[in-house]
Amino acid sequence: MLEAINLTKNYNGQTALDALNLKIEPGEVFCLLGANGAGKTTTINLFLSFIEPSSGTAKIKDLDVTRHALETKKYIAYIPEQVMLYKNLSGLENLEYFSALAGHQYAPEELFNFFAQVGLSKDAAEKRVSTYSKGMRQKVGIAIALAKKAGALLLDEPTSGLDPKASNEFSELLKKMSERGVAVLMATHDLFRATESGTRVGIMKHGKLVTTLNTSEIGHTDLERIYLEHMHD
Repeated sequence: MLEAINLTKNYNGQTALDALNLKIEPGEVFCLLGANGAGKTTTINLFLSFIEPSSGTAKIKDLDVTRHALETKKYIAYIPEQVMLYKNLSGLENLEYFSALAGHQYAPEELFNFFAQVGLSKDAAEKRVSTYSKGMRQKVGIAIALAKKAGALLLDEPTSGLDPKASNEFSELLKKMSERGVAVLMATHDLFRATESGTRVGIMKHGKLVTTLNTSEIGHTDLERIYLEHMHD
């Protein structure tokens, strides 16, 4: 669903991303770990075609995102650290607007059903987004992904600033998305969530993917040890 082939991005002679090769299949949750400036956000921005690669290719559903920017955006949903919603509109109105933008028209009952799937009540859905917590805004983001029928979900630091309960709910939602066959790429600092939610974890350093691990084979403590070893190299 998502593929990077020698994906590289340079800024003023500095390499932000260095020949990344990565494949994420439907139903996989791939977590990118690394310090600030390791290349995690750059990777996500390249898949979103917010920026263009210096060389190499980012593909969504076998389509080059640089050449097919509009078409590839139909297949993906993006949840940044701060979900971009219209604050003066209700959650419901936001969902209706973003669904329509992606070419989907839904009856109110169907829209409420998407909210029910992400654990937002009808009452909450009708409130203005300006009253929402970060966790609630993210649930709207996931509801939008469901309404768009997105095949891939791109997340940048989704659990930062969430309390443990909201963070746990978010992990549960990611599991549901992966069970539906959605490919997830998540940039995070949260080692615990990466082992909880991820099927695979990639450690990035100075723009390079230095190692990839299967979470089924390692525990949280192992990941922490391996991560710290790489950071000290």
